[in-house]
Amino acid sequence: MRPLEALAARVRADGGLLADTVTDPTEDATLGALAGPGYEELVEAIYEGYLQHYGEGRVLRPADPDLALLAGDRLYALGLAQLAELGDLEAIEVLAGVISRAAQAHAEGDPEAAWAAWEAGARAVGRESAS
Repeated sequence: MRPLEALAARVRADGGLLADTVTDPTEDATLGALAGPGYEELVEAIYEGYLQHYGEGRVLRPADPDLALLAGDRLYALGLAQLAELGDLEAIEVLAGVISRAAQAHAEGDPEAAWAAWEAGARAVGRESAS
Protein backbone atom coordinates (compact mmCIF):
# COMPACT_ATOMS: atom_id res chain seq x y z
CA MET A 1 0.00 0.00 0.00
CA ARG A 2 1.32 3.45 -0.89
CA PRO A 3 2.06 5.86 2.00
CA LEU A 4 -0.87 8.22 1.41
CA GLU A 5 -3.27 5.31 1.03
CA ALA A 6 -1.92 3.81 4.25
CA LEU A 7 -2.37 7.14 6.02
CA ALA A 8 -5.95 7.42 4.75
CA ALA A 9 -6.69 3.88 5.95
CA ARG A 10 -5.21 4.63 9.37
CA VAL A 11 -7.28 7.79 9.86
CA ARG A 12 -10.42 5.98 8.70
CA ALA A 13 -9.72 3.13 11.11
CA ASP A 14 -9.27 5.58 14.00
CA GLY A 15 -12.85 6.76 13.42
CA GLY A 16 -14.28 10.01 14.74
CA LEU A 17 -14.73 13.33 12.99
CA LEU A 18 -11.51 13.06 11.02
CA ALA A 19 -12.49 9.73 9.48
CA ASP A 20 -15.40 11.49 7.80
CA THR A 21 -13.01 13.93 6.09
CA VAL A 22 -10.74 11.33 4.47
CA THR A 23 -10.58 11.34 0.70
CA ASP A 24 -8.91 8.86 -1.61
CA PRO A 25 -5.49 10.36 -2.31
CA THR A 26 -4.61 10.75 -5.96
CA GLU A 27 -1.14 12.24 -5.53
CA ASP A 28 2.14 10.42 -5.07
CA ALA A 29 3.95 10.62 -1.76
CA THR A 30 6.80 12.76 -3.04
CA LEU A 31 8.35 13.49 0.35
CA GLY A 32 7.85 9.97 1.66
CA ALA A 33 9.79 8.68 -1.32
CA LEU A 34 12.78 10.76 -0.20
CA ALA A 35 12.79 9.30 3.32
CA GLY A 36 14.51 6.12 4.37
CA PRO A 37 12.69 2.78 4.41
CA GLY A 38 9.97 2.59 7.06
CA TYR A 39 9.68 6.39 7.29
CA GLU A 40 7.53 7.05 4.23
CA GLU A 41 4.11 7.13 5.91
CA LEU A 42 5.18 9.09 8.97
CA VAL A 43 6.86 11.78 6.85
CA GLU A 44 3.69 12.06 4.79
CA ALA A 45 1.54 12.21 7.97
CA ILE A 46 3.59 15.11 9.31
CA TYR A 47 3.54 16.90 5.95
CA GLU A 48 -0.21 16.35 5.68
CA GLY A 49 -0.47 18.00 9.11
CA TYR A 50 1.40 20.99 7.72
CA LEU A 51 -0.94 21.13 4.72
CA GLN A 52 -3.96 21.13 7.04
CA HIS A 53 -2.55 24.22 8.74
CA TYR A 54 -1.34 26.11 5.67
CA GLY A 55 -3.04 24.79 2.57
CA GLU A 56 -5.25 22.02 1.33
CA GLY A 57 -4.69 18.44 2.36
CA ARG A 58 -4.30 15.48 0.06
CA VAL A 59 -5.73 12.88 2.46
CA LEU A 60 -8.11 14.86 4.69
CA ARG A 61 -10.46 17.55 3.41
CA PRO A 62 -12.37 19.03 6.36
CA ALA A 63 -14.87 21.72 5.39
CA ASP A 64 -14.48 23.47 8.76
CA PRO A 65 -11.20 25.43 9.10
CA ASP A 66 -11.10 24.76 12.85
CA LEU A 67 -11.36 21.04 12.20
CA ALA A 68 -8.55 21.36 9.65
CA LEU A 69 -6.30 22.87 12.34
CA LEU A 70 -7.17 20.05 14.73
CA ALA A 71 -6.55 17.52 11.95
CA GLY A 72 -3.15 19.08 11.34
CA ASP A 73 -2.23 18.79 15.00
CA ARG A 74 -3.42 15.18 15.07
CA LEU A 75 -1.36 14.31 12.00
CA TYR A 76 1.76 16.01 13.40
CA ALA A 77 1.31 13.99 16.58
CA LEU A 78 0.68 10.77 14.67
CA GLY A 79 3.90 11.05 12.69
CA LEU A 80 6.02 12.14 15.64
CA ALA A 81 4.59 9.31 17.77
CA GLN A 82 5.61 6.83 15.07
CA LEU A 83 9.14 8.25 15.24
CA ALA A 84 9.14 7.93 19.02
CA GLU A 85 8.09 4.28 18.67
CA LEU A 86 11.10 3.77 16.40
CA GLY A 87 13.28 5.41 19.05
CA ASP A 88 14.68 7.82 16.47
CA LEU A 89 15.13 10.94 18.57
CA GLU A 90 17.35 12.59 15.97
CA ALA A 91 14.63 12.25 13.33
CA ILE A 92 12.11 13.76 15.77
CA GLU A 93 14.42 16.74 16.18
CA VAL A 94 14.92 17.02 12.40
CA LEU A 95 11.21 16.97 11.59
CA ALA A 96 10.26 19.25 14.49
CA GLY A 97 12.78 21.71 13.04
CA VAL A 98 11.24 21.30 9.59
CA ILE A 99 7.79 22.10 10.99
CA SER A 100 9.21 25.26 12.58
CA ARG A 101 11.17 26.38 9.50
CA ALA A 102 8.25 25.70 7.17
CA ALA A 103 5.88 27.68 9.41
CA GLN A 104 8.32 30.59 9.45
CA ALA A 105 8.71 30.44 5.67
CA HIS A 106 4.94 30.39 5.29
CA ALA A 107 4.59 33.43 7.57
CA GLU A 108 7.20 35.21 5.44
CA GLY A 109 5.39 34.34 2.21
CA ASP A 110 8.21 32.10 0.98
CA PRO A 111 6.70 28.78 -0.16
CA GLU A 112 9.94 27.78 -1.90
CA ALA A 113 11.82 27.92 1.42
CA ALA A 114 9.07 25.88 3.08
CA TRP A 115 9.30 23.21 0.38
CA ALA A 116 13.11 23.18 0.61
CA ALA A 117 12.86 22.58 4.37
CA TRP A 118 10.47 19.67 3.78
CA GLU A 119 12.69 18.13 1.12
CA ALA A 120 15.83 18.39 3.24
CA GLY A 121 14.06 16.98 6.28
CA ALA A 122 12.55 14.07 4.36
CA ARG A 123 15.95 13.19 2.92
CA ALA A 124 17.52 13.29 6.40
CA VAL A 125 15.21 10.91 8.23
CA GLY A 126 15.56 7.17 8.16
CA ARG A 127 19.06 7.32 6.77
CA GLU A 128 22.06 5.87 8.55
CA SER A 129 23.41 9.39 9.10
CA ALA A 130 20.18 10.34 10.91
CA SER A 131 20.22 7.38 13.30
